[in-house]
Amino acid sequence: MDKNLSGEDNDDIDWDTEDELEIQEIQDTVFPSCTDLRTTGQHVVCCDGEVSSSSVPFRSKFIQQFVVMGFPEESIAKAIEQNGENSDLVLDSLLTFKALDDSPEEQPSVSPPLEPSISSDESASEYNENVLDNVYEEDSWSSDSDNYINTVKQCYLNDEGSSLSEKEKMLLFLANMGYPAEEASIAMDKCGPKASLPELVDFICAAQMSRAEDPYLLEDVKPNLKDILNDCGGYKKRKMYNELCNRKKQREISGEEPIRLPKPMIGFGIPTESVPRMVQRILPKKTIGPPYFYYENVALAPKGVWDTIKRHLYEIEPEFVDSKYFSATARKRGYLHNLPIENRFPLFPLPPRTIHEALPLSKRWWPSWDSRSKLNCLQTAIGSARLTDKIRKAVEKYDGEPPMEIQKYVLYHCKKWNLVWVGRNKVAPLEPDEVEMLLGFPKNHTRGGGISRTDRYKSLGNSFQVDTVAYHLSVLRDLFPNGINVLSLFSGIGGAEVALYRLGVPLNNVVSVEKSEVNRNIVRSWWEQTNQRGNLIHFDDVQLLSRDRLKKLIESLGGFDLVIGGSPCNNLAGSNRVSRDGLEGKESSLFFDYVRILDDVKSIMSRHR
Repeated sequence: MDKNLSGEDNDDIDWDTEDELEIQEIQDTVFPSCTDLRTTGQHVVCCDGEVSSSSVPFRSKFIQQFVVMGFPEESIAKAIEQNGENSDLVLDSLLTFKALDDSPEEQPSVSPPLEPSISSDESASEYNENVLDNVYEEDSWSSDSDNYINTVKQCYLNDEGSSLSEKEKMLLFLANMGYPAEEASIAMDKCGPKASLPELVDFICAAQMSRAEDPYLLEDVKPNLKDILNDCGGYKKRKMYNELCNRKKQREISGEEPIRLPKPMIGFGIPTESVPRMVQRILPKKTIGPPYFYYENVALAPKGVWDTIKRHLYEIEPEFVDSKYFSATARKRGYLHNLPIENRFPLFPLPPRTIHEALPLSKRWWPSWDSRSKLNCLQTAIGSARLTDKIRKAVEKYDGEPPMEIQKYVLYHCKKWNLVWVGRNKVAPLEPDEVEMLLGFPKNHTRGGGISRTDRYKSLGNSFQVDTVAYHLSVLRDLFPNGINVLSLFSGIGGAEVALYRLGVPLNNVVSVEKSEVNRNIVRSWWEQTNQRGNLIHFDDVQLLSRDRLKKLIESLGGFDLVIGGSPCNNLAGSNRVSRDGLEGKESSLFFDYVRILDDVKSIMSRHR
């Protein structure tokens, strides 16, 4: 999924990309509670000067561990009064108090505090399956861990908390503190069943601190994030943080540094350049001419991935391009192909290049302190109604501009989830038809036919940016004036087919290989609606596309002029901390099927000639 927060590029190296980005959530320290406790003898003094009436002797460490978790000092005092200084019993009581306070049957609706809602991305096309409690649409984007947390919460609300195991209670508590269920579960597994709450929090914060040092993070966000995380405090936390940083430095010294992308990411040129770039590109002799091939994947993959891709695709240099130069949204990708690069031309009419050009109705409500002109990489997931409601309540409290910390909170989520202003103090995620327009697809391309709203976002998030790809494919119009035969691998919703059609390249025969039935239906519907005169042949699995089957297809169709596709990037995304296994991963290893099929096509066609 590409993160461009600052607009124009100023440095020589580009580290930022939403697809590979995992910026951890702004912590509660950004919005300090008014329960800033100080000690006076044996009493607790609130920030407003009142002295708590608790008769419990003050134990700084014991009480403070619950204060930093976000519990009110009154509840802490009450829990200690009932249970003494037993941490487990006090914790159970505080959770019970919180569940009762949050219960809609017993408590009037109150504006909730701004609290973290951590998640990953996909990004577009990658790592979009990781979802958390209060970020994704509750009806569509709940992961197994989120469902588990919701079940545990429901047990508390139904007065069944006593039946929960200690692990379940701890997991629920960490989730209530704002930590992701997935990270909390990993911390509990790594630290062992007897780990205390402070140890688990230390472990999670240390991991987040390490990610704050990740060079993939945006320069204008990273320093603030580091400051916030360092505010968590604690010698043990800092020690773990330093150890993780030292390990990272050792990896860099040993040569394990991330790939460096060119900046600006304009590949071999973009249509808005006043002076065309002079690019010396020497292709191996065996790759010159048809069948042409075109391969796409995320730009910032794990170390060595693009070297491996190059090695298997004839040592051709990839072309790294950010789609923000073609549209109002960013999408950083690498394209490896043997197409000519002279005499390219863009699609007309030119698409809108800024947010306000693309979404003119939003300009009326856009606050002056939101300086975005481009959207970030469009993902397969969207921000939830719960999140947008929190933002509305946070902003509407102020007549003028909200305080800087509120602005930072709102902008962080707006940039992360591509939220746009649709009313006074109201933000909302993009609608599917708006995503279609931004990615260059025709209106209603993914609408109807039994396709859910969730599937529309998922299919669009995993697609090509049509205008970017069409610029590269534009050279084919003069090469194939009578039409083209295409082998489209990992077709998705037909980004390549749409690009060629919009360029005016007749589609004689298209063999489309796509696993998702939803996506196959979308392509078939588009094919019929645009009155294509050629043949559309569907296969559902690249692994089953054998050499014998390819030979029969080539004999019946007369060969392929273009082999195009982008294999799954699930295991390549930088934000995928669970299964970022590179090209050896379960999904991304399908790249080698692209190579196998391309080699078979070239071999069979050379013999036919």
